[in-house]
Amino acid sequence: MTDEALIEKKLYRIETAVAEVRTLGRPELLATDVVQERFILFTLQAAIQAAIDVATHIVADQRLGEPSAARDLFTILGRRGVIDGPLAERLARMVGFRNILVHEYEDLDLEIVRHIVREDVGDLLAFASAVRNSIADGA
Repeated sequence: MTDEALIEKKLYRIETAVAEVRTLGRPELLATDVVQERFILFTLQAAIQAAIDVATHIVADQRLGEPSAARDLFTILGRRGVIDGPLAERLARMVGFRNILVHEYEDLDLEIVRHIVREDVGDLLAFASAVRNSIADGA
């Protein structure tokens, strides 16, 4: 059975992180302000990881399939109608970005980070909303 309290805690973490990066983050300073750089990168990493955690819980709990990698979690959720296909693809790419943050930090392209902050963090909010709707619908 899906642990709705756990899911809600993780969704709140996503929403809080997105709100913080939008209000406190200054992506234009990424190359010159180490505090901004670390804040934005850590906050994005935490939000993406929370989305991965939610996806993992839903896929495992509802026995939706066997992902071979974290990005596959979102593909599975897309195929099962928890999230739409285009959102699943964008979130799968975000997992790749998170992997670079964690494992290949020195190869990070700050322009991609700026783009994610300005354009793509809304995908995390769309994910949170879709998961809530899915839970409310009993899926």
